[in-house]
Amino acid sequence: MFRKLVISRLCYPVSKLKTTEYLWPYKGYVTDEDKIYRYLDKLNKTQKRTVQCISYKHTLQVLGGQISMVFYDVTTLYFEASEEDELRKTGYSKDGRHQNPQIVLGLLVSKGGYPPAYEIFEGGKFEGHTVLPVINLFRRKYKVSELVVVADAGLLSDKNMRVLRENKYCYILGARIKNESDWIKSEILKQTLSNGEVAELKKDDTNRLIISYSSSRDVRDAINRQRGVQKLNKLIETGKLTKKQVNNKGYNRFLKLDGEVKITLDEAKVEQDKKWNGLKGYVTNCTLSKEEIITNYGYLWQIEKAFRVAKSEIKIRPFYHRLKGRIEAHVCIAFVAYKLYKELERLLKEKTQA
Repeated sequence: MFRKLVISRLCYPVSKLKTTEYLWPYKGYVTDEDKIYRYLDKLNKTQKRTVQCISYKHTLQVLGGQISMVFYDVTTLYFEASEEDELRKTGYSKDGRHQNPQIVLGLLVSKGGYPPAYEIFEGGKFEGHTVLPVINLFRRKYKVSELVVVADAGLLSDKNMRVLRENKYCYILGARIKNESDWIKSEILKQTLSNGEVAELKKDDTNRLIISYSSSRDVRDAINRQRGVQKLNKLIETGKLTKKQVNNKGYNRFLKLDGEVKITLDEAKVEQDKKWNGLKGYVTNCTLSKEEIITNYGYLWQIEKAFRVAKSEIKIRPFYHRLKGRIEAHVCIAFVAYKLYKELERLLKEKTQA
């Protein structure tokens, strides 16, 4: 049953009812929806951890017996439902569906994009509070002694970094360089970097701040800002902006209030923001070189790919389940389907290079 459900999720990702209609004519396998649901209950109660263990051992085999660096990120998966429960809750949605109940999926991947572990959380969970439970469980379960954790700026907080250090983790995190102290921001802007050049600043007693400059990122930043400013000017002209929109979200930070009600564009803020074009920062307590820090952080795109494949090709949602255990079992099947996707991708690459 497990094998059939995983392969079906890859070949014909539909509801469990439609899966039964697919399995008989194409696989010669007779089952019904009730049998599948009973199996989902069994999978969640007795087999889910074993599945992750098998995935971890396979990843170890592929990577030559060692996993010393993991990449972590989260996504949100919403439900076509109106009511919340203990798992499905409203929260910040990465799909823009803030009104829908959702769950948060935290995923660990290794170099090469192989997924050794995942966890799901209630929909209202702040993503910064998910990383430690996932990596602590991963390290305890598989007795990993030294581990470098790579994650984006969404997990960057003084508390997270302190707890990571207390738990003997090294980390490479995306930095919010515009939110640094005035002294550090001044030091960053003093750097005169050419395309591809990297600088390093001492953030505090334990953290290094790595700054890189990219000319292509410079152009992209300028284009995005221009589009944002044009959109704001259009809204100002039509009178569609309100006081609520004068905040620090996105390009709204360029707005200011004149007097009681007049909203204008703060040109000084726009000019100040241009100084940051092309710059990107990374915070780390690792001893790796500046170049190694940036290279390893760049592998985060593999998690973005994993989420994209899960949502578009494996179709992890829509969910046709309401019970927590069956939701968790469904996510487990999707996880293994992605693992199989990665293995087929690896084997195909080997064949084409032979």
